[in-house]
Amino acid sequence: MLHFIKRFKLLSIIRYRYALLIFIFVGFLHLNCNKNDDPIPYVYVNFYVNLNLPQYVELTSVGGWLYVTGGFRGIVIYRKSVEEFMAFERACPYKPSLESERIEVESSGITAVDSSCGSRFLLIDGSVVNGPATISLKSYRTYLSGSTLQVTN
Repeated sequence: MLHFIKRFKLLSIIRYRYALLIFIFVGFLHLNCNKNDDPIPYVYVNFYVNLNLPQYVELTSVGGWLYVTGGFRGIVIYRKSVEEFMAFERACPYKPSLESERIEVESSGITAVDSSCGSRFLLIDGSVVNGPATISLKSYRTYLSGSTLQVTN
């Protein structure tokens, strides 16, 4: 009987080690699959938008959006609510190194699309609606103080 118990413990330890190795292997595969081999280059962003100026009139109402200079391939600013703005990099996260991979806001004003690859994104949070992109739009931080909006990374 003692021999049986020792053998059972040994088999349990072996099963545990195999299970652990499989778990670690699957974890590494998962991390590798989510790796972005073509990341959007870091570009320092820190600018202010005076919402009272006529060139920013599109941002005075909820759902309004505007392209501005900055970031890697430009930035789109979207007014999500009365006090909340979203700012996203226009470089498509699918293949940002290609000049043609740039998002444009669709006529609905709620989604943006990259006409080169066909990826579509929600402007309320930058999430992917359909791919081939699997990564959300790169976002920038926004701070509203009175009628001045700061966009930064």
